[in-house]
Amino acid sequence: MPKRVLTGLIVSDKGDKTVVVNVERKVKHALYGKIIRRSKKYHAHDEANEYKQGETVRIEETAPISKLKTWKVIDRVNTHATPERVEVGADA
Repeated sequence: MPKRVLTGLIVSDKGDKTVVVNVERKVKHALYGKIIRRSKKYHAHDEANEYKQGETVRIEETAPISKLKTWKVIDRVNTHATPERVEVGADA
């Protein structure tokens, strides 16, 4: 069975080697059809304590590490990437 991968925002990095990641999803209400937001917090393993609060990260399901931790942080999602600069004028 493949490991699940989720993307979310770190809401706490106070624990040692642990971050709390808030994962938000959008679902359609069964009766009214309105799109509503549902969120859940996951405790994820961060071996080097390198991820900080406010960063967007991807987490992957693992074997249980502790009572609450069954996820580990894979990498940062670069949400603040700047687009490549395009020169206009000389060749156009």
